[in-house]
Amino acid sequence: MSFTVAIAGRPNVGKSTLFNRLIEQRKAIVDDTAGVTRDRQYGMAEWNGKTFNVIDTGGFLTGSEDAFEKDIVRQLQIAIDEADAVLFLVDVTTGITAPDEELAERLRRSRKPVFLVVNKVDHFERQYDAAEFFRLGFSRTFFISSASGSGTGELLDELTRLIPAGAEPSENEKELPRFAIIGQPNTGKSSLLNALLGEERTIVSEVAGTTRDSIHTRYNLFQKDFILIDTAGIRRKNKVKEDLEFYSVIRAIKAMDEADVCLLLIDATQGITAQDLNIFSLAARKGKGILLLVNKWDLIPKTHKTAQEAEKEIRSRLQPFSDVPVLFISAKEKIRIYQAVEKALEVYENRKRKIPTSELNDTLLKVIEATPPPVVRGHPVKIKYITQLPSAVPSFAFFCNFPNDIKEPYRQFLENQLRRHFSFTGVPVRIFFRKK
Repeated sequence: MSFTVAIAGRPNVGKSTLFNRLIEQRKAIVDDTAGVTRDRQYGMAEWNGKTFNVIDTGGFLTGSEDAFEKDIVRQLQIAIDEADAVLFLVDVTTGITAPDEELAERLRRSRKPVFLVVNKVDHFERQYDAAEFFRLGFSRTFFISSASGSGTGELLDELTRLIPAGAEPSENEKELPRFAIIGQPNTGKSSLLNALLGEERTIVSEVAGTTRDSIHTRYNLFQKDFILIDTAGIRRKNKVKEDLEFYSVIRAIKAMDEADVCLLLIDATQGITAQDLNIFSLAARKGKGILLLVNKWDLIPKTHKTAQEAEKEIRSRLQPFSDVPVLFISAKEKIRIYQAVEKALEVYENRKRKIPTSELNDTLLKVIEATPPPVVRGHPVKIKYITQLPSAVPSFAFFCNFPNDIKEPYRQFLENQLRRHFSFTGVPVRIFFRKK
């Protein structure tokens, strides 16, 4: 089940530092200058076996001369509305400020679970100063240092208690593949759903963000049976395009959590953008099967090399995970949309594929013997045994004598060999090295 956490607070309280710590990547820019985060960041965190989505928002401030202030506040409200819980970050070194009090009131009105997180409490004396923030009236209050990580464990323990174990699908849908149609606003997601079903199941409009809620539809035609999830945008209500895109991405992230395979639509007239790549990398991190559909292909002037050159460009942008099916379609003209269904089902089967241990070892140990890992401190690294782990995402354990000394290039080599000898097209593959 999808669970989303938004980080809110005024500028320069350490939101991006906390965001980076939660997702264990240096993705958000961190700087002492207030207002560095204007574009919203989103990622995935894991704690005690539970995963959740994290949104880093821009700094909340009112009455300033910042030209982006209204956009930031508007997008912060979107994040709060969509989140299941909010981390309200404040700064112990400045005490309670007027923007803190205003944001506290806004969060109380949201009726969402709010965790008041007093940041920069990095030595004993500051714990006394932090007690001032109890005046804001939030029962869940934590003192942390996002830079060092102090106190974040207790915060995450309490936060993950809110994450449900997950809703069981109904008996008749339990074994059905689940395909999420994801992508930026106005790429043709609802048009594709309608074309596949042969009916106007969802409203289609030139206005980006017509679809408000994720729509689950059972597809049972031509001996194919699966669940389609059309991901949402938002109805346009005097919102700028950037707000719509932000809202759409939040909903797409939630839909990914429910899906086995993600059908990522990109607009052929725009090409693959940084936002597309961000959505793609999130789906890959979540271990979902991925099929990339280049929609509106009927609008592109073509030569005999157009598709070949476009696919080459797309794959170069997807590196290192470029073993993904790419189809050029038109939802409006129903061009290759049924091929997309066939490919999605193939990716679903690839994701479920289990390789017998004997076959893995017979095939890969010969390859490893011919191309062994680099020598470590004068000692050869010997991989002695391989097995597939019992997980939803294809995952493999390589048992060896120096598991911590195998570097990324050789890990990539092993993944390429797995893909070469066994069909995992469209599926992320995870490799672990363990001590033998």
